Amino acid sequence: MAELTNMETKLGEVIGLAMASQGAVDRVSKLVQKQGDRELVQRLTTMREEAAQAEKRGAEVAGSFEGKKTAIMKEAREVKAKAQKMMTTYLDRGSDALDGFEFLTMAEAAEVGHWTVLSEMNKKARHPGVRQLAQAQIPIQKRHFKEVQQASVSLATAEDPNAAA
Repeated sequence: MAELTNMETKLGEVIGLAMASQGAVDRVSKLVQKQGDRELVQRLTTMREEAAQAEKRGAEVAGSFEGKKTAIMKEAREVKAKAQKMMTTYLDRGSDALDGFEFLTMAEAAEVGHWTVLSEMNKKARHPGVRQLAQAQIPIQKRHFKEVQQASVSLATAEDPNAAA
């Protein structure tokens, strides 16, 4: 298998995080549906669609690296597996919607960071596909982070701080 550069590895990581994000959003959506909050479910649906699009576009860009798409996608699958393991550790059977949004806050912060690093690496590499992809994804990831953080705060406001956990 082809050896990847740092930037190609980072591309695999952002693709893997987009893959994992879809599963995380599905898991948190189930927690939110129990509460009946349709607005949050709709936001999560949009986030899932955008994550699927990021995965698709990332895979297309990976295909522009001659002879490296397979290795980049292998990296993506490995990152997805690590992220899924983190999610199953964090969100156990007793988790509620607030737990889910707290997890998504961490996950979205990671995505913002990874996309920003990819963009920075590409300043030297100057790959047009990576530039366009990162320019499109960074604002989306920042919006996702802001939305899940706001949802966490909103859900926390509704919690009784003195109730038994």
